[in-house]
Amino acid sequence: MHKLVSLIIAVMAFGLVTVPAMALERDLIRVAVGRSTGSVTLQGDGMLALRESGTALVLPPSATIVPGHGHLLLDGAPYRRLRVTAAGPVRLNGTSYRGVLEVLPQGNGILVVDELPLEEYLVGVINSEISSTWPMEAIKAQAVIARTYAVAKRQERRNALYHLESTVMDQAYDGSDQEDSRAARAVHETVGQVLTYHGAVIQAYYHASCGGKTEDAANVWGGVSPPYLKGVDCQYCAKSPASRWELSMPLSKLETALRLPGITDIREGPRNNRGRLKTVILTTARGAVTMLATRFRMTVGSTVIRSTNFTVRVIGGVALFSGLGYGHGVGLCQWGAKQRALAGFSYSEILSYYYPGTELRTLPADAGR
Repeated sequence: MHKLVSLIIAVMAFGLVTVPAMALERDLIRVAVGRSTGSVTLQGDGMLALRESGTALVLPPSATIVPGHGHLLLDGAPYRRLRVTAAGPVRLNGTSYRGVLEVLPQGNGILVVDELPLEEYLVGVINSEISSTWPMEAIKAQAVIARTYAVAKRQERRNALYHLESTVMDQAYDGSDQEDSRAARAVHETVGQVLTYHGAVIQAYYHASCGGKTEDAANVWGGVSPPYLKGVDCQYCAKSPASRWELSMPLSKLETALRLPGITDIREGPRNNRGRLKTVILTTARGAVTMLATRFRMTVGSTVIRSTNFTVRVIGGVALFSGLGYGHGVGLCQWGAKQRALAGFSYSEILSYYYPGTELRTLPADAGR
């Protein structure tokens, strides 16, 4: 009886039921949640896998998949693709995910993609990006920008294997283990809402803390910034743990990270119109090297050099950094949004401040496809 129930659930998840499945399919999002050059382990009650041939394969409660040469190996048998579902969430290496986990060969390793309804995905994003203990209006603002970002990426990458990374390369998503009632409420009370500019879904970039001023997108990624990503003043993130940061790093570690031997000094280059560094100047054994501050930050580590708004001095072979903010600084400042919510601003007011000129709209079910 248990296997029969699992089979029915799996058939519905794989889209073999016509009308309801087709209605839901339009709102699916595909998120890369796992990569491995070794094995991946899937666990769940009543797990079933759909093979590339369309036939179903009953899995044990725990199944380990290893990479082959251009295929997957499960109990020694080769597969090109497996779409796995269960009576409840499927656990990938111990982390639970809703929807269908699609396991694919990628190079010499394995790629796992979580395919699930957009609104369910967003509930998992909330506590991966901020905290559901924050004021509800800040959580709603996060739900809207996460949805807006996802819809835009789904359209942009509609022909790719997946629409989003599950890391800060897109937006953090740690599966269904992060869900709770407040996150679900924020998503439910903003269901389908996205930010638009002149009728088009915007690129809703956001970051942890701006340090007093959000950034002009052109300063980070080049090109011309849309009007809603020009940067605004923000004094509400002053209470953020990341508003100010300090870092000490031996020059030897910087040499390793940057692959530049013989660094003896680091100096600040000019600053842009938002107060962030354009470049840093490194004195090396081979002479001065000028590097874009954005490249310097990403190369050393974006969680190490928290922003490009810093000063630096070298004493005794150690670089001493003092900075403001955490992240690229473009779009909504999450800690600023929290403080604005505490000050009584609604989520729509918060969004209109950080993305000036945008409009909040509810998309039809098939938007962005």
